[in-house]
Amino acid sequence: MRASELVLAPDGSLYHIHLMSSTLADKVLLVGDPGRVDMFKEVFESVEYESYNRELHALTGRYHGVRMTALSTGMGCDNIDIVMTELDAALRVEKGKWNETCDRHLQLVRIGTSGSLQADIDCGSAVASRYAIGLDGLMNYYGEWPSDGGLWARMERAFAEQMNLDTRLAAPYCVGCSPRLLDAVAHDMHHGITVTAPGFYGPQGRTIRLHPAVDNLNERLAAFSYDGIPVTNLEMETSAIFGFSHLLGHEALTVCLIIANRPCGTFLNDYHSQMRQLVGTVVERLAAVK
Repeated sequence: MRASELVLAPDGSLYHIHLMSSTLADKVLLVGDPGRVDMFKEVFESVEYESYNRELHALTGRYHGVRMTALSTGMGCDNIDIVMTELDAALRVEKGKWNETCDRHLQLVRIGTSGSLQADIDCGSAVASRYAIGLDGLMNYYGEWPSDGGLWARMERAFAEQMNLDTRLAAPYCVGCSPRLLDAVAHDMHHGITVTAPGFYGPQGRTIRLHPAVDNLNERLAAFSYDGIPVTNLEMETSAIFGFSHLLGHEALTVCLIIANRPCGTFLNDYHSQMRQLVGTVVERLAAVK
């Protein structure tokens, strides 16, 4: 590949995430906040690698002998485009050299924060994303996206018909999580459809000075369900993580701590203890997945 396409750092690692084959584990924990990666230092029994670049903080270590990488992504699907593309490439790159025969695949769990769209999912609850519906439009830029009339396509059509969004907005797309990771990591959590928005304010129905183009967005999202599965929450990364994982042959799941209940208008200001507990739970359960 041309140097302008597969962009590398001076040490031969991927340009943004500063990881390569030898420093990237097959089990990856994704968080938004780079400061949250430090929580994994309290959980891992040893650390072998650490790097910082902009909002991307990487840490590779071991939990009960199982090798894992924690990586911050920053906020939004534009960052996920970089992170997921480079994680997949890092499996195949060692000090600037590409390994065409690599057969590794990743198990990825995003541990994030989110707002609930259902009144009965309280702040402090954990929600696992069984499906994600992306309003961000990112996966529409990748030509391999499936359009075979399967479950995801049927959910997309049902969502588009019920929401009847303005055609100026990106076409929504639907993608599922890894059922195996869902069962192993989130069997005792809320499950549902997560909607991924391309922003925090207007795209999530918030009015500060500018009025959102879509009236009653949250109420309309909360009213959608498919085969009895409701839209549980709204955040900014999951659809792209699931989309790239599907196209590139990885497994992915998102587990979010609910810090805002939008219909009730409540917000959890200090959620650090709950987040530490969730991190510990996810690490322990992911480590057990073969």
